Amino acid sequence: MDLFEETNDWETKLTPILKKYKGRKHPLEYQNLYQLMIMVVLSAQDSDANINSISPALFETFPNMKSLASSSVENLIPHISKVRNFGTKANWLIEIAQTIQENKNIPLTMETLTALKGIGRKSANVIMREAGVPPEGIIADLHVIRVAPRIGLITESKDGNKVEKQLMQILPKTIWDEIGMAFSFLGREICRPKPKCEECPINSICNYYRINR
Repeated sequence: MDLFEETNDWETKLTPILKKYKGRKHPLEYQNLYQLMIMVVLSAQDSDANINSISPALFETFPNMKSLASSSVENLIPHISKVRNFGTKANWLIEIAQTIQENKNIPLTMETLTALKGIGRKSANVIMREAGVPPEGIIADLHVIRVAPRIGLITESKDGNKVEKQLMQILPKTIWDEIGMAFSFLGREICRPKPKCEECPINSICNYYRINR
């Protein structure tokens, strides 16, 4: 019988990765909530490493939401020109800053975050997780999209929102805050496109490992 069809306790099955990655900070090297929000928007379709490399100079020029709000797209672009889709993202960031105005006004609910330009459910889930507020969803980045179907949790999909919806239907809310990043870290380190299955702490419950070992 496929794991997907089982009704066993997924929270127990996934405990090894929940313990391994619990509380680990997101790979974006942010110092505060303002920096995190800006970096999350910039990281869409780009690598965390690239965003980390351009961020120190960016935040030296724009240290807070207020300084960004009083600037312009033209002034911002030179600082993010190495980022994919920098023109569109510059427009998004200036609009976000002018909407929020100050760091203290940064919203922390799914509804208020996704109302901002350039912030979808995945980005909102990351921001909320890092801020330590109660989860309203599960992070479904490209690593989660690869890992969750391999395990046998969900059916395969390239659509992050569909993956998130499936996971929310299967996994208890008690682990929503950590399981997305746990899958993401597992995907970055072990369950890569060419996976290192022998090193995986949950290979005993994994469909992919059962079929391919």
